Amino acid sequence: MTGHTLTAGPEARVRAAVAAVPDPELRVLSIGELGVLRDVTIGPGGRVVVTITPTYLGCPALEVIRSGIAAAARDAGFPDVEIVTSLSPPWTTDWLDETARAKLAATGIAPPPPAGAAGSAGAAGSAGAAGTASRTGAAFPEGAAEATGVPPRARALPLLTISPRPPYLPGCPRCGGAATEEITRAGATACRSLWRCRACGEPFEHMKGH
Repeated sequence: MTGHTLTAGPEARVRAAVAAVPDPELRVLSIGELGVLRDVTIGPGGRVVVTITPTYLGCPALEVIRSGIAAAARDAGFPDVEIVTSLSPPWTTDWLDETARAKLAATGIAPPPPAGAAGSAGAAGSAGAAGTASRTGAAFPEGAAEATGVPPRARALPLLTISPRPPYLPGCPRCGGAATEEITRAGATACRSLWRCRACGEPFEHMKGH
């Protein structure tokens, strides 16, 4: 235990202990780095209240995480622990910190797309909010109003064209190549998909963004 930890307040100490609990499905990451840990408070009676948000509804690792939190708090000297599960707002991969993204890449798992990345991995962005819009004028020959019954004012209205954003393609975590392709959406866990690098030919996992 470091000197900083020894001199930290009780809330900071229990938060640090709980934040270090490893995620059962991605053990290279802690629940703090993953963004699953949302809050830690200590009530007047000394009860520790830990708020977590699972990565997805029905996450099978949730009970293991809860047990790990209780054990970490107990080892830090806080045996009275209440664990609250919060589903609003839902967990998003935007909550991963930079340490988490670097650790994923170092272990051969391509991190999820950053916030605001164009499209979703493996699928082209849909038209609408995910696309870009442009307007082009419609040309009508002279006399078209008489021939079609379309008034001149309506002829001047521009046409709205929506171009979908290109899909997000994760870079290869092994060689850094940008030319990659998805093999299957189903990976080792529900949050991962299987990809292949066209440059080095190696398969790799990608953490799906949502």
